[in-house]
Amino acid sequence: MESVMQWFEPLSELLDDPQAIQLGFAAMLGLAIFALMIAVMLVVMGISDPLRRRLRHLEASAATGTAGESGLGQWLGPMGERLVPTEEEARSRIARDLRRAGKRSPGAVNLFFGVRLLFTVVPPLLLLILVVPFVRIAPAISVILVVLSAVAGYLLPRFWLERTIKRRGLLLRRGLPDALDLLVVCSEAGLGLGAAIQRVARDLEVSHPELAEELHLFGLQTRAGMDNKAALRDLEERTGVDDIRGLVTTLLQSMRFGTSIAMTLRIYAVELRDKRTQEAEEKAAKVSTKMLFPLIFCVFPSFFVVALGPPMLGAMAALAGR
Repeated sequence: MESVMQWFEPLSELLDDPQAIQLGFAAMLGLAIFALMIAVMLVVMGISDPLRRRLRHLEASAATGTAGESGLGQWLGPMGERLVPTEEEARSRIARDLRRAGKRSPGAVNLFFGVRLLFTVVPPLLLLILVVPFVRIAPAISVILVVLSAVAGYLLPRFWLERTIKRRGLLLRRGLPDALDLLVVCSEAGLGLGAAIQRVARDLEVSHPELAEELHLFGLQTRAGMDNKAALRDLEERTGVDDIRGLVTTLLQSMRFGTSIAMTLRIYAVELRDKRTQEAEEKAAKVSTKMLFPLIFCVFPSFFVVALGPPMLGAMAALAGR
């Protein structure tokens, strides 16, 4: 009996310490929340239906031609599938934005919503487990931090997507003048539009890989039997760049009226070069206005200190001596 009491003495000492009780309760609460989130994730993924998950994995592998997605993608894809909007317009808008960002895999939409769910749930959970129990913060501030982390995690994937679309569009616009010059040379050498675009795609793989990828996809579509007009429309849709949209419109009009493709490309290349020159001149004209604020708030104060500091110190010393 005495040996049993000796075993329970450390437990009684811990129960008498309020701080130890608080830490133990916080640890148990964190473990409970973590177990609950794991259970919810398993339910959402449909872990009880392995046949469905295996079929989805095989479909994705067959569509992409690879061995399959990474382990994280296999987890996030089924989770995001339940969050995909049911409205066709919203779903097609997200798919279009992902295509413009260069994400064309069949499960890109599901993976996007899975990442959004992950960023919405994990940061608040980490705050509840690792920060709130061990840092003395008011309950209202803790709730605000958890809500702000959840909102930031929800908005972060969309912000990344818009930034990726803008950066990719800028890279496509930078590579378009070189592509137009090469297209003019290939067209005047006697190549057709499809053959010229395929040749230009091969030549631009090193200098402008993004534009080369889009042109290569155009060549694959035409070789698969798609009409040139439909392939051009798809190129315009999946890039979303105004200069490429203008090029596609010009080529479609040339095909419709039967004019020379080489002459059309040369005229559009000249117009695009003039447009780039005007944009450069506009940016150069804005430099003086943009430099005004750094000059006023950064350069002028230091200049005044260096130029007027010694005279002011001398005047102050003279007045103090008088």
